[in-house]
Parts: sequence; C-alpha cells; structure tokens
Amino acid sequence: MERGIVMKLSVCMDALYRGRDFKESVNELKEIGYDTIEFWSWWQKDVDVVAEAVAEAGVSISTFCTKFTSLVDPAQRNAYLEGLIESIAVAKRLNCTQLITQVGQELEGVPREAQAQSLIEGLRACVPILEKEGITLLVEPLNTRVNHQGYFLASSEEAFYIIKQVGSPFVKILFDIYHQQITEGNVIANIRENIAWIGHFHAAGNPGRHELDNGELNYEQIFKAIDETGFEGHMGLEYFPLEAPPVGLRKLLK
Repeated sequence: MERGIVMKLSVCMDALYRGRDFKESVNELKEIGYDTIEFWSWWQKDVDVVAEAVAEAGVSISTFCTKFTSLVDPAQRNAYLEGLIESIAVAKRLNCTQLITQVGQELEGVPREAQAQSLIEGLRACVPILEKEGITLLVEPLNTRVNHQGYFLASSEEAFYIIKQVGSPFVKILFDIYHQQITEGNVIANIRENIAWIGHFHAAGNPGRHELDNGELNYEQIFKAIDETGFEGHMGLEYFPLEAPPVGLRKLLK
C-alpha cells in the first residue's frame, strides 16, 4: 500500500512475530525501519529481556495490556486496580505511557445498564492513579461476531459514551479498525467525529485479520482521514501476516 502521508506506526510483536525470539524480532524491525513496538500481556514475558531488547535496538514501546480483570463486575474492581498498579510499574520501567484495557465478558442475568455503570465507575476509580503516574488507559471495544463472542463492549458508540461519562483525558479509546469494521463499519466517519476520545489505533485487513492490503478496507484513505484530524498518536499494526513479516511491513513504509 503506497501512501503519501506520515503516520507513526507501532508493530504488535505478539501478532506479527508470535512464537519468534523477541530480541531478534525487535532487531529485524529496526533494520526494516520501525522504531516503535507494542505487545499484549507483559506477565507472559521476561520483562528484563523486553527492556534489554528495546534499549539495544533503540526502539520505544507505545503500549501493552494491563491485567485481564473484569470492569463490568464490581466485585472484581479491587483486583482490577491492583493489576493496574502492577502494570503501571512495568510501564514505568519500560518508559511506556499508555496501557490497553479490555473490559470483560458480559455477565449473565445482570442488566446491561448495571454492567455499563460498573464499567464507568471502575474507570473513574482508575483516574487518580492514572493522573498521578501520567499513564493513559486505552479502553478497547472488540467485535463479538467473529473473534470475541460474549465480550461486553463492541460498539464504538457505546464505548465513546462510556469514555465521556468518565470524563478524563487519561482514559481514551483504542479504536481497532478491524474490530469496528466487523461490528459497524462507517469507520472514517466514526473516527472523525470522535477523534478527541481516541488515544491509539489498531489496524488489520478484513476479513481474515491479515496484511492491511488484504481485504475490503481502504487503509490508504483511512490513514489519510486520520492524518487530517491532526491525530498525534500511533497506528498499531496488529495483524497475522500471511507472508514473512518484513514483506508487509516494508510496503507500509513506502
């Protein structure tokens, strides 16, 4: 995909380089021309190895996940906050200022409004911690049609409503273009209308979640629309490559 625009790109190691040696993969990315990475769960990695790899290669970390504890279940709120504090300590060590959070599975037999309120209150409880530490929490809606059946938060409209209720610049949305294309489409308009509440993007082709030029999404136009909003964050490349990772990654740097 040729693009005459400049967008900061972040490569998701757990998607493009899953099963590969972390340090070797980071060095390969640097040689290709990338200077930013991200990943999923820090607790399944040797944080010492991660720190050494990024320091030696001279790359930065845009974001990674906080502990996967439900925010829609108020009984788990204290555990969520404990996991957040633990994750922030790792973020500080890795010079990372954003953490991705999922919200949990929908609870059976509990009114949806009650779960949404728990999510709002749980995020509000995070704000003082986030403000003190200078960390932004990225709430991620996921599609429930293909990949994440039973997950509570799918629509961007509901996600943006929740973020507005929280009302903090330290809590934003991770807008995953792949997930939102499956959930609702209307990607460019939704991005333009809500860019103030978006802190990070993820991108993958649809269907299949492969390279960006594989599928129905016109990423050249999507990237252009995001650039025009003045967005200064990263576009996370979170796809499962059909070809060797460098092939698709080099295309995106043209």
